[in-house]
Amino acid sequence: MTDSFAPSSTKRRLALSALLLASASASAQPARIGFEPVDLGTGPFELATAEQAGIRVEVVASGFGRPFSLAFLPSGDALISERGVGLRLVEDATGVRGRTRLVGAPVSGGPPRGAGRGGGLHDVVVHPDFERNGYVYYTYNAAGQPNAGGQATSILTLARARYTDGALSDTEVLFEGEALVNSSGSRIAFAPRGGYVYVTTGAPFGDEAQDPGNVYGKVLRLTADGGIPADNPFAGQAGARGEIYTLGHRDQLGLTVHPESGAVLAVEHGPNGGDELNLIRPGRNYGWPEYSFGRTYEGPRHSEIPLGPDTEQPLVLWLPSIGPTGLAFYFGDRFPEWNGNLFVGSARRGEIPGTGSLERIVVNENLEELRRESLLGPLHARVRDVRQGPDGLLYVITDDAGAALLRISPLDEEDTQ
Repeated sequence: MTDSFAPSSTKRRLALSALLLASASASAQPARIGFEPVDLGTGPFELATAEQAGIRVEVVASGFGRPFSLAFLPSGDALISERGVGLRLVEDATGVRGRTRLVGAPVSGGPPRGAGRGGGLHDVVVHPDFERNGYVYYTYNAAGQPNAGGQATSILTLARARYTDGALSDTEVLFEGEALVNSSGSRIAFAPRGGYVYVTTGAPFGDEAQDPGNVYGKVLRLTADGGIPADNPFAGQAGARGEIYTLGHRDQLGLTVHPESGAVLAVEHGPNGGDELNLIRPGRNYGWPEYSFGRTYEGPRHSEIPLGPDTEQPLVLWLPSIGPTGLAFYFGDRFPEWNGNLFVGSARRGEIPGTGSLERIVVNENLEELRRESLLGPLHARVRDVRQGPDGLLYVITDDAGAALLRISPLDEEDTQ
């Protein structure tokens, strides 16, 4: 008897069995998911936007290896950190001198090349008074001694050096953390007048974020020369690191300071969803690892409730995850509709490769979210950092196979008709 003459109940059982077998086969050999990045060399790209006549996206420089951070010099040159490689110089990144080029050799005098997850150079920022003092600040994970179990460790380090003509000199180590297995990335931001410097640290896999005796899973505040401000919330407390400003963070890969109010904002990754934009308030606890809006990578909720009685609520929450990276306010006249908006880099959305973007968030005077928009999605690129250039345009770096520095400029009205 063939299937076509089987009783209907038998047919249903056979159909169900076939479905289960197909499902098992799919589980054993999962189909590839995600999108391939667009070849950025085919640009420039013209994209529509919700509150701007449109934007043009063009490649400034390419050929980077794992770029992480972008910093502009007053001249319009740009410094780009590459994890595990070093610091790169893009001459005339803004194009004002008409001779943009990526210098082949890394900037000399930088930290040792790192190895392993998070090893080597992370963030790089230019001191607000760079034209007078020439200081560039950077963070990196220095190699530590193996722990008692023989596992490799690293030490979060903040340093500054004077930058001149493609070289760093007069290097000073301003701060060092403890040796830790599986340490994460970090970001740096200055208070508006440069008196204080903020540093983010991560603790994605352990319980360090709730322990004031170490610097991981925290936002730190230091003086510009690496000292501990007397009014830091943990300064002088026995068993606590005085540099700690806030605690209870997971994996913070974006940090900015409002140029007018001085408000400090950071973005952090949830485990699987539950990414957060947080207003950083001294002495506050942001919950990790006890509380999270996210889920584990296997599916269950990370915690039964997302907030504890003494934890801060995020300003903005992402469900599903966007993998937030760089973070910057925009204040300029090149994009008047975007003045005061916040921009967040995104590595991927909902755990799907090739879905990165640049997130635009409109906030009111109290930093409360009004609306948001995703930009650059058609490029299918991982956006790693975003900065406003000295020319008033927006710049992002991507870290895909075609890693590049991109310039975002407004389209003229006639270009959109």
